[in-house]
Order: sequence, then structure tokens, then C-alpha cells
Amino acid sequence: MRGTAETRQTGAQRAGREADRDLAALAALLANDTRAGFCLALLDGRAWTPTELARLAGVAPSTATEHLNALVDGGLLSEVRQGRHRYVRLAGPEVAAVVESLAALAPAAAPPRSLSAAGRRRALAAGRTCYDHLAGALGVALTDAMTARGLLDGAHDLRLTPRGAAWLAELGLAPRPGGRRPPTRACLDWTERRPHLAGAVGAALCRHAFEAGWVARRGTGRAVRLTEAGRAALSAHLGLTSDGRF
Repeated sequence: MRGTAETRQTGAQRAGREADRDLAALAALLANDTRAGFCLALLDGRAWTPTELARLAGVAPSTATEHLNALVDGGLLSEVRQGRHRYVRLAGPEVAAVVESLAALAPAAAPPRSLSAAGRRRALAAGRTCYDHLAGALGVALTDAMTARGLLDGAHDLRLTPRGAAWLAELGLAPRPGGRRPPTRACLDWTERRPHLAGAVGAALCRHAFEAGWVARRGTGRAVRLTEAGRAALSAHLGLTSDGRF
């Protein structure tokens, strides 16, 4: 009996050590400025080529490829082949949530050294995409407005209420039943340090906002701006008005 108990204990300790190693390996992947920068850029939800990411990070293409191979092997990125071209993207919404949450917990970055860098940071803080849902001041304000109107229950994470389901149906965005992705999830916003809406509902709202012309991208990055049509729509649907932050 004693040997059996010792065997069970040893097995549990071994499993714990293996879990520790897995977590350490994941942390090591993001402990490099270039790899972390790639993951942050890919939060726009789109697929990028290694050349594009190398140019963004200011590293040689061979260096970028080495880092991207490590991220793919580690399960943080997936790759898509189209002819001779290679594209990479985040492996899924779960990876995006990890990256965004870690960014929210990270120490504040150094002040930007140029006016253009400061402008880019302000644009990202005002509104941006976080993989496939809206983030920044705009995303948090949208989540707050939905909660205030009883469309979301914010008492425990974020849960869609029956009233919220009816509201989505009116917009033609009724959540699809089933699937592995949760309908709603709170994603900690790295600039606001408060949750914005993620999950299948958050993705559907973001997609609808683009298709209806409520938001538009600023250039080719993650930053988005609320259009005049979007201001009118969010005011009518949610009583949401811009306070100058988005």
C-alpha cells in the first residue's frame, strides 16, 4: 500500500513538473521583444507574411523566419500556405486573449520618442481590433453601454442576458448554438485595464460594425475609428455618445 501511495505521489509530482515546464516554455516564447511584437501585430486578426513582420520589427527576414518558426512550433501561431507564399496568424482567439491579457499586466511602456509614434499609440488606445473583436476606449465603452442596458450581465465575467439575445436578433446577429467558442467572454483591455467584450458575440458585433460602416480602419494597422454613421447607430441602439476618447 505504501509503495502504491508513493507511486501516486511521484506521478503527481512528475505531472506537476511537466506542467511547469510547459508554462515556462510558453513564457519563454513571449520573453523576446521581436516575438512579442509579432504577436501584438497579429492581434489585428489578419494573416501576415514573414517579410511584412520583418519590416515591422526592423529585423532581417532570416531572423524573422527563425522567430516565427519558434512561435508556430510552440502553438501560438498557425501558418497558411498559398502557392509559394507563407502567411502566419494567431492560432486562435484563446491565444489572442493570452497576448492581450499579458499586455494589460505588463509595465507601462516608455513614452514614445516621436510625434508619429505618439499618434499611433493614441489611435490604438482610442479604438482597435483585438483579434476579431473591438477593444480600446471604444470597445470598453460599448461593453459598458451593453451592461448598463441589461444586455450583458457583468456580475460574473460577461454573460448575455435574454434581453441581450433579443437585441442581437433584431440586428440579425443571433448567436449560433453549439461550437467550442463561448458566446461571451471578458477580455482584459491592455490600454483601459478594464474588460471589453470578446467571444462569439464580440466577434459578431465587430464584424457587423465593419460591414455596416460603423467603424473603419485607420490605415493598415489595428487602429479603428468610429464613423459618423457609427456614432448615430450606437447612440440610437445603446445611448452611447463619444466622450472625446474615440
